[in-house]
Amino acid sequence: MTISISVEPPRQTDVEALLAAGTAFAHSLYAEENSFLLSTDELERAGVTVYVARDEHGAARGMAALVPLGSNDDATAELKRLFVHADARGRGIAGRLLDRIEADAAGRGIRSLALETGPLQHAAMALYRGRGYEQIELFGQYVGEEFSVCFAKTLQITPPC
Repeated sequence: MTISISVEPPRQTDVEALLAAGTAFAHSLYAEENSFLLSTDELERAGVTVYVARDEHGAARGMAALVPLGSNDDATAELKRLFVHADARGRGIAGRLLDRIEADAAGRGIRSLALETGPLQHAAMALYRGRGYEQIELFGQYVGEEFSVCFAKTLQITPPC
């Protein structure tokens, strides 16, 4: 499967279908009040960048978003809504999305990426650990949440040429 990754608006039928599938998956594991999923409206906010992985036919197969943490610390951002369609899993799409987001974030001067996932998402936690993310204390809205596990990774900033 040939995959291309590009920055795209979230308000597209196939991207919204991925968001809906990601929401259904999350809610199959956790109660709605234990899910911290951004809506299409939230993904359209200024500063949020949505990445879409498409196959050779142009079908959206995966997605993720890079979100500023909203503090005065613009050196840290959060990875949100990483999701790969069930029939496209196991093909390296999540890793390709992470590669692109990490490279773009480092190019923008972001020094650290943080994320939240859940304790029942074993494949996601294995992916993050395998890609150099370390488990951290719960942060922001996740503090005190029973079904949240947070990770972070320090990025290698590439100096401008």
